[in-house]
Amino acid sequence: MNSDQSQLNNQLNLQQQQGVKQFLTFIMADEEYGVDILTVQEIRSWEEITVLPNAPEFVKGVINLRGTIVPIIDLRLRFGLPVLDYGPLTVVIVVKVEFGQGSKVIGVAVDAVSDVYSITEQDAKAVPSLSESSNCEYISGLVNVGDKMIVLIDLQKTMDI
Repeated sequence: MNSDQSQLNNQLNLQQQQGVKQFLTFIMADEEYGVDILTVQEIRSWEEITVLPNAPEFVKGVINLRGTIVPIIDLRLRFGLPVLDYGPLTVVIVVKVEFGQGSKVIGVAVDAVSDVYSITEQDAKAVPSLSESSNCEYISGLVNVGDKMIVLIDLQKTMDI
């Protein structure tokens, strides 16, 4: 067993025993968001992409990742945040999202990567309902880390196009 697989098994065991999950956090519009680190395959710098005609506005295009065609989603546009030009800190987080019919590899363009946090399930708080038609459908929870709040993203709902 290689060291990457061993480390992944150790993370899974820790999560199962203590209800602890690790989240990769990133910045968008001066807010910090997090995704389960076990969904993350790699982090890439921004690169030119192939644009797809008639795709939704938030689907920026596709890249060829070692023979796999990966759609790139601009998370700012998906969440209705103001558009920002891609810069030297812009990254694409490549995630593997499980759906009922299988899994998909998707790239998520974000402003910058921030940190990795270990969070227990009981620390995550539910998102307060603000209206009958909740605009918080992409959020799985909120958690305080130090003096900041991190928004935990539900990748299945966010990437279900």
